[in-house]
Amino acid sequence: MIDTPKHAALRQRLAEELKRKGISSEQTLNAFRQVPRHLFMNVSFEPFAYNDSAYPIGAEQTISQPSTVALQTELLNPQPKERILEIGTGSGYQTAILVQCGAMVYTIERIKELFLNAQATLNQLGYKALCKYGDGHNGWSEIAPFDKIIVTAGAEELPQKLLDQCKIGGTIVIPLKRGDALTMVRLTKKGEQEFSQEDFGPCAFVPMLKGIQ
Repeated sequence: MIDTPKHAALRQRLAEELKRKGISSEQTLNAFRQVPRHLFMNVSFEPFAYNDSAYPIGAEQTISQPSTVALQTELLNPQPKERILEIGTGSGYQTAILVQCGAMVYTIERIKELFLNAQATLNQLGYKALCKYGDGHNGWSEIAPFDKIIVTAGAEELPQKLLDQCKIGGTIVIPLKRGDALTMVRLTKKGEQEFSQEDFGPCAFVPMLKGIQ
C-alpha cells in the first residue's frame, strides 16, 4: 500500500474541486486531503482515484463519487468522539473519512466479501472503526444509541430501528426514495417519535437491501 506525494497533490486538487462544487466545511475538506482514496479501490482504477466519479468495488457495488461522500459528511457534521453508525461500509472510504474527522465509527456491511476487504484495508491503514457483518436495517442495538447515523445506500423508507437507535438531538443522513428518484435527506431527532426533515436534492446510490450475502 503506497501513498506518494503525487497522490497527496491529487487529493489537494480534489479538495479544491469539492470546494468549487459547494462543499464549505473545512473539516470535511481536510479529511479529503488526508484519506488515500486510491487505497480503497482496485489497483486497476488507481489512475482515476481522484476523479469525482464512482467506480466498481465488486459484488455489484461502487465506491461513491467524492462529491457525494463529501456532501453526506458535511450534512452529518461529525465531531470528535461522537458515536456514529454507518450503514453500508462498502469499500471503507466513507468510514475512513469519518474517522479522520475524529468520530468513533461503527459500520455495518451486508456483503461478506466487502466486509472482509474493508475491514482489512481500514486496519492496515490505521483507521480505527468497529466493523460488523450484518443487515443494516437492524442497526446495532447492542451499542445504541448513536449520536449520528449515516446511510450509504438508497432506502425505500426510513428504517424504524435506525430511527429508534438515534439519540434525541441526533442526526440521520440518508438517501430516501421519493417517487422514482432518490433525495438526500437529513433528519434531526426532536423527540422519541418526532423528527424534523431537510431535503438536499437528488442523488444516486445502490439500493439498500435486506438480509446478508
